[in-house]
Amino acid sequence: MRSANPSLKDSTFTHLKNQGLNRPMTLQGTVNKTFILLVLICATAFYTWNLYYDGKEIHGLLLVGVIGSLIVSLFTIFVPRAAPFSAPLYALLEGLALGGISAMYEDKYSGIATQAVVLTFSVLFALLIVYKLGWIKATRNFRVGVLSATLGIFIVYLVDLVLRFFGLQVPYLHETGWLGILISLVIVGVAALNLVLDFDFIERGVNRRAPKYMEWYAGFGLMITLVWLYVEILRLLSKIRR
Repeated sequence: MRSANPSLKDSTFTHLKNQGLNRPMTLQGTVNKTFILLVLICATAFYTWNLYYDGKEIHGLLLVGVIGSLIVSLFTIFVPRAAPFSAPLYALLEGLALGGISAMYEDKYSGIATQAVVLTFSVLFALLIVYKLGWIKATRNFRVGVLSATLGIFIVYLVDLVLRFFGLQVPYLHETGWLGILISLVIVGVAALNLVLDFDFIERGVNRRAPKYMEWYAGFGLMITLVWLYVEILRLLSKIRR
């Protein structure tokens, strides 16, 4: 059973059996690589954030960040061996997008970016503690449920994107009433539960002694989930503010 995160699907390790016998993937190594990627995202996010508040045009950088990170992430998913180089590039590009998006939200709702960051990492560490204590386990049914919900959300967002070309949108998805807030809460919950699948996937990769470069790939996959969670929390907080 694979993770709902497309970059952390279980089949990723299938063809890597025994490749990491000399220099296997480790949990500490994965944590270190994830931290490096986080620092890179913060660096470029800080850059576009400052540009926005200096009154500079950032829409070009925002577009480069969104499209560039999407292309690099897809390349990394299909070519995991390139992760030591593509994962840092993804982080830099993703930071450009997140910095601009965060600044625009912050401009409308003072303090919202800080709140979203604090909540994102609070959820991350809370779920990590719960997972390590064995209070929540990535069973087969759990994985199927989270995967189904994630795919459902993806389809809704895809439909909403298509409808916007015709001046329409999915009802309640962007609205600020109680139903709109409830929908955002559910999406945040699904994004958070993906972290549990990511933890489980990484743990199994370490146990299977995957090659060293998979630390970068695993860190990259975890960052995808964290970015999604952060953006959804931003959207939720903005609805509550409105």
